[in-house]
Amino acid sequence: MIGILGAVAAAIAYGSATILQAIGVRRLGAMPAGSGWVARVRAGQLYAVGLALDGLGFVLSFAALRTLPLFLVESMLASSVAVTAVLAVLVLHVRLSSREVGALLVVGIGLVLLAISAQEGAGRHVGTRGGWWLFALGVLVALVFAAGYFDHSPARSSVVLAVASGLGFGVTGIVARVLEPSDPLWHSVAQPQLWALVIAGAVAIVAYGFALDRGRTTSVAAITFAVETIVPAAIGLAFLGDQVRHGFVIVAPIGFAVTLAGCLALAGRAEVE
Repeated sequence: MIGILGAVAAAIAYGSATILQAIGVRRLGAMPAGSGWVARVRAGQLYAVGLALDGLGFVLSFAALRTLPLFLVESMLASSVAVTAVLAVLVLHVRLSSREVGALLVVGIGLVLLAISAQEGAGRHVGTRGGWWLFALGVLVALVFAAGYFDHSPARSSVVLAVASGLGFGVTGIVARVLEPSDPLWHSVAQPQLWALVIAGAVAIVAYGFALDRGRTTSVAAITFAVETIVPAAIGLAFLGDQVRHGFVIVAPIGFAVTLAGCLALAGRAEVE
């Protein structure tokens, strides 16, 4: 239950951060030309708070992944788009379509199905060899990002960058699931999986920003959500010991599919206009 509450809190933090960052950008954009840096800092305070919430969300999701399978936590994190949608109505007075309201209900149902079907437990230790495989995945994410960044076709570039972002976020989730703190703690710096987390996380954030700049928000968010949810879930079930409760083998994939479908339908709310 503590892990589930942590994942829910992380989704709320991520969804709230999007709203605060949107308001901060609006305020900065509305400032007259030539405004001093002090005034700009004040106007961008909410954006800074949003970044802090992103950091808090990462810590909470990291904690949740220590005890819960990837297919559950990653789905909950993807549902932060539902939090953004609700807050956009309450704070920014955005009107949701009937399709989006239906998607919110679908996400809620899917998360309930996932929560009751996930088997709690720590991730399987991957050892040094597994750590280097994860590091290789982190490098692969960087290479995919480079391919998208230097692509001169905006449409194709945005798709490749969105895939790179989704893979990057997925790798950070996988590492959070299997990372083994060393004793003493500073010896963890030598673990290749830790560097995989650093590389993949940094690339994911940068790639998402460039993808949004070059493509449509809805498409970019949908691709990112799909990749960062499906890839870690598959790896967790296949290699990391993630399990479904006995008797819920059918319920789990239904919940996963329903949640992902609802998040994809709400993908346009991943970045508030």
